[in-house]
Amino acid sequence: MSYSKSLINHHFEMKITSIALFFLIPLFIFTFGSVVGEDHDTVVEYLSTPFPALIVALTLIIGLQHFQSGAKTLIEDYIRGLSYKIALVFVKALSYFLMAIGLYSIAKIAL
Repeated sequence: MSYSKSLINHHFEMKITSIALFFLIPLFIFTFGSVVGEDHDTVVEYLSTPFPALIVALTLIIGLQHFQSGAKTLIEDYIRGLSYKIALVFVKALSYFLMAIGLYSIAKIAL
């Protein structure tokens, strides 16, 4: 794949995740905000329902995907050599690790 196609794909991915987050963040705020300050059992019961669990999971996945893409741009602009490869691997690993922990936690609550 040529460098220009890579840039187009990256730009397209950032646009898609931005649009998705534009709708998901308000949904997340209204969904999760309704139980902020409640006791633990109330929050667990609320997140046990499919809609809030799905909103939290989608916000987590798409938000971290957007973070990963933006961090990749920063790394490409400012880091060279071996540090470049290490930084890219670190950002991808961190992002997927946080996704896995978050999804595991949501599944544990929801099931």
